[in-house]
Amino acid sequence: MPGSPALGPLDKDLVTKAARLEKLSRAYAAGRTPLPVMELITVVAKASPGKDRMYRGRLPDAKIQEYLTVARKHRMLLLLDIQPGRAKILPEVKRLERWLKEPDVGLAFDPEWAVGPNQVPGRVFGRTTGAELDSIASYLSGLVQAHELPEKVFVFHQLSTRIVTGEQALKKHPGVVTIKSVDGIGAREDKVKTWGKVTANLPAGVHAGFKLFSTEDARHGPLMTPAQVLALRPRPEFVVYE
Repeated sequence: MPGSPALGPLDKDLVTKAARLEKLSRAYAAGRTPLPVMELITVVAKASPGKDRMYRGRLPDAKIQEYLTVARKHRMLLLLDIQPGRAKILPEVKRLERWLKEPDVGLAFDPEWAVGPNQVPGRVFGRTTGAELDSIASYLSGLVQAHELPEKVFVFHQLSTRIVTGEQALKKHPGVVTIKSVDGIGAREDKVKTWGKVTANLPAGVHAGFKLFSTEDARHGPLMTPAQVLALRPRPEFVVYE
C-alpha cells in the first residue's frame, strides 16, 4: 500500500520494485512461464471508524492508475485487494467495477479484516463464507462474459481454517481463476503445518497460493526458498511476498 511499508514492499519506488519482482518470478518458473503480479491494497481496514463508521479507508483512483501504469509497462497483472472492515464485501467489489473491467486487473479479498457490525478490525479476526466468496466469483464471471475479457484472477487470503466456513459452497465460474492464498506466519515448520490444514479441503477448481512475510517470517529463521515453496503439496500456483 502506498506509504505503508509495513503492508508490503510496493509502497514506493515502483519501477525498481517491478524489476526486482520480474527477477524473483523467474526463480519460480519450474518449466513454466511465470506471470508477475502487483497486489495493491485498495480498501484498507482501520482501527478508527471514519465518517461512515465502516472502519476502512479507500485508495483514490489516481493512485490505482499509477500502479496500473507501472504494472502494464512491465506486463504484469494488478490485483486490487480489499480489507472491508465493517463494510459488506460485494458492494466494495462492485465499487471497483471500472477497474475490474480492465483485462489485466484482478481482485483479492482479505476476510480476516471483514468484521461484524459491532467489531473492530485488528481486535478480532474477521470471517467469510463459501457462499459469500461464490457471490464474488459469480459477479466477476459476469463481468468477464459481458465484456469479453481474459480470465480474471480472484484471490482470497486465509491464515487459519476458522476464517472461512462452508467453503464447499464456492464453485467454479467461467472465466474466473480462484486462488486461496495461505497466509500463515512463522518458522518454516509452522508455515508448512498451516499449509496442510488450510489446503486440506480445497473446493474443486480452487488453486493454492502461499504467502511469505519478508520481515515476520525471517524473525523465526531463514525465509523459505523458491525451491522449498515449490516442494509444497499441493504445489502453489501463486506466491506472494509481503
